[in-house]
Amino acid sequence: MIPVPVNEPLLDGNERAYLNECIDSGWISSEGPFVKEFEQQMAERMQRKYAIAVCNGSVALEAAIAALNIGKGDEVIMPTFTIISCATAVVRAGAVPVLVDSDPLTWNMNIDDVAAKITSRTRAIMVVHIYGLPVNMKPLIALAEKHKLAIIEDAAEMHGQTYRGKPCGSFGDISTFSFYPNKHITTGEGGMLLTDDKKIAERCRSLRNLCFLPSQRFLHQELGWNFRMSNMQAALGVAQLERLDEFIRRKREMGKYYQEALQDIPGLQLPVAKTDYADNIYWVFGIVLDDEIPFDARDVMARLRDEKIGSRPFFWPMHEQPVFQEMNLFTGQQFPVAERIARRGFYIPSGLAITEEQMSRVVTVLRKILI
Repeated sequence: MIPVPVNEPLLDGNERAYLNECIDSGWISSEGPFVKEFEQQMAERMQRKYAIAVCNGSVALEAAIAALNIGKGDEVIMPTFTIISCATAVVRAGAVPVLVDSDPLTWNMNIDDVAAKITSRTRAIMVVHIYGLPVNMKPLIALAEKHKLAIIEDAAEMHGQTYRGKPCGSFGDISTFSFYPNKHITTGEGGMLLTDDKKIAERCRSLRNLCFLPSQRFLHQELGWNFRMSNMQAALGVAQLERLDEFIRRKREMGKYYQEALQDIPGLQLPVAKTDYADNIYWVFGIVLDDEIPFDARDVMARLRDEKIGSRPFFWPMHEQPVFQEMNLFTGQQFPVAERIARRGFYIPSGLAITEEQMSRVVTVLRKILI
């Protein structure tokens, strides 16, 4: 039986031609022309003035925190239900992540909880769009403006998504993307920062390149990182970006297929297909088991694995991460919605290269497990 991977990227466009161009020209480092081209095209697509390519989405968050001069004792409000990179960037800067619970339907951060978490030490709100639906930005932007807070928009999973017609990645002081292989645009590894602020953009470019002084290379007044993206990564990104609209259509078709095929199975919470501000782009197709189902997501994933079908668990909440508990962070804090969906949630194969035959097999096996 041939396995069905949880994700397989689609690389049948101009990727090979552009990679060959890198090899033939000798431009394989971050100095190559595809880096600037990828940055320019991403900035245009996301309606931003500036884009800064980096080597992955996690370091994009680290650079964003540093560029905003968030440091020791500062607080950043963020969801507990997210990838650990978001909290890591805050903690490594010496700042404090202040967590909010999830919305039980969209799985995004509960925006009603944010206002109560603002203190005199709050410097920013980190907005993380989850799994295919954006966070409701309008009330958060109003709150940030009222309290003079920065907004860091983590749009890692939102390539091509819009909020009320405006691209995700265009909101707030600074936005970040990831180009990991399971994203709608992949460079293998890679990330991007986007902003409309010239000073923030210049600082991000300096931080990603070891903070060389502009006047003299190898002279430094502060410590930066080597976060550079290679020309070969960027070449993949340019090829992928050419097909983003096609990829979004494919993702929505997959989402519609799964919604229709799984809707009659009792005890499943399927993704919200549409809100008044966005249609789901199904970065992944997540499922949450109702409480009456006598087993959890881990059990379902094990049974799927026995049938050679890939799946992945939902994010594990930040307040339950052992590494942060050992640091005495989030002591005694509870976020019941995030805790529940972490234990009851998982996602099924939905990569861009998946076939109808593979999706049909996923549905057949899920029905056998759950009915």
